[in-house]
Amino acid sequence: MTPELIEQRRDVMRICADARAGELAAALDALSPLPDASDFRTPESGLVMLRGRMGGDGRAFNFGEATVTRAAVRIDTGEVGHAYQLGRDRAKARVAAILDALVQSGKANEVVAALAPASRRIAEERALVRRQTAATRVDFFTMTRGED
Repeated sequence: MTPELIEQRRDVMRICADARAGELAAALDALSPLPDASDFRTPESGLVMLRGRMGGDGRAFNFGEATVTRAAVRIDTGEVGHAYQLGRDRAKARVAAILDALVQSGKANEVVAALAPASRRIAEERALVRRQTAATRVDFFTMTRGED
């Protein structure tokens, strides 16, 4: 697998992780006709342990658990796509796995184009959060006094 393909898969999975189920379904519809996809591993939900660190360099500790759904599908051309999604939406995880398989089959540009509306929405929401956070920023400064 080339580094270019790895980067494309990362980009698509990054979008799939934050996209809504309807956005992923619309992207899949835009890519039709699609090859047949069979479950390599049926979608299933489970828990993963979240680990954290205090201060970024402290000892790792168990922070809590999160529900995750994973899926793996094989398309007719032989590629196997994998996806992990937060939550219990099995259909969303399966669609994300199909999109991953399509990226590997040489349709990366088409998949990225189909996910463009979701990508734009995600970028706009992140920009809004950054603006809202910046509006609450407080700059602290210290003035030196003459007697010090």
